[in-house]
Amino acid sequence: MKKLSMLGIIVGAALLTAVPFSLQWSHEKNVALSLDRADARVGQPLSAGSVAGVHRRAARRAYRRGY
Repeated sequence: MKKLSMLGIIVGAALLTAVPFSLQWSHEKNVALSLDRADARVGQPLSAGSVAGVHRRAARRAYRRGY
């Protein structure tokens, strides 16, 4: 029984860490569980961190080194 409860705690903690759930309290003191949506963007299309910027930089380095 102790192993089962420890396994449940570990699985629950992993689930709450991996899945973007959030608990929200309402005015009627009810708890609502909602699934958040991640919308991550890195920089502008011409920035060094964007996919196009990384590709451009790799192509420029390959051209300079004569590959």
